[in-house]
Amino acid sequence: MSEYATSNSAHEAFPGRAKTAQGLLRYGEHDIVAVIDRATAGDQVSDHLSDVQEAPIVSNIGDTPEIDALVIGIAPIGGGFEETWRSDVTGALSRGCDVWAGLHHFLATDTEFARLASENDCQIWDVRRSPDDLSVSDGVARDLDATVVLTVGTDCSVGKMTTTMELVQAARDRGLDAGFVPTGQTGVMVDGSGIVIDRVVSDFTAGAVEQMLLERKNHDYLFVEGQGSISHPAYSAVTCGILHGSMPDAMILCHEVDKEVVHGYESFPLRPVSETVDLYESLARPVNPCPVVAGALNTSSTDTEDAREHIATYEDAIGVPATDPVRFDPDELVDVIENQ
Repeated sequence: MSEYATSNSAHEAFPGRAKTAQGLLRYGEHDIVAVIDRATAGDQVSDHLSDVQEAPIVSNIGDTPEIDALVIGIAPIGGGFEETWRSDVTGALSRGCDVWAGLHHFLATDTEFARLASENDCQIWDVRRSPDDLSVSDGVARDLDATVVLTVGTDCSVGKMTTTMELVQAARDRGLDAGFVPTGQTGVMVDGSGIVIDRVVSDFTAGAVEQMLLERKNHDYLFVEGQGSISHPAYSAVTCGILHGSMPDAMILCHEVDKEVVHGYESFPLRPVSETVDLYESLARPVNPCPVVAGALNTSSTDTEDAREHIATYEDAIGVPATDPVRFDPDELVDVIENQ
């Protein structure tokens, strides 16, 4: 198993805004030997997150042991690069470590980074860089023999990637032939393959999702990682592209307890969850009618007793079974999917 350190890049971001770091700690197959975060340096990961890999939190790249790669563990709104991260990146490259970044700003285009990578025989992986051979969708995903399941959300950052990963693992544990279709930077890093859809030219977004499905078509179940939300003022386009490209047979609606406004656009209220179900089903209907068959609720901000009450309320609102697939057993959701 290779070893790498995750950097939260902006620092002061771990764990809440470091989605990529969290995803790799929970689902990645590499050994994570350190997390870099100035605000929490000296702590352990377990002081902030449970049921993930353990690692010390350090203040800079110089405090990490020998590693194979440094990962930028945060992708802020807009995906830009902050100059406060430069010393960690240059420090890693100077040590001969690869650098993985899920930003819209490609690190390989930075003159200093490119020079250091060349001088020290290491690689910069700009995860969001799209393949050159993408094209429009042929509209054939609905013809696949596999059952295609798409996670959708009431907002961004409510647990679509996490829910997808939990469902894939639970399905495989049950003996089902389940494939994962990663569409975001964290999923691609975990899987080692895939296309980050929010960087793809608009005309090709559905085609890129379709291409990934066709590459994995021999699985019995294909779990597609959703992005954004259909009602998000900035990210709805990628949401629609993934939905129409995947032409799913079933959708899982992801939501977060007590979330009332759109992430990063707090002047926009979230739509009621029952209305959101109707929005997704209406949008799917023209290309492939598809129901929301279950819900996934992020209850991490509440205690267990309250979590169960929130899940019951959520089930009533969306009219289908729901659970928190991290806190509780995701098998209930797999049961629903198997019965499709």
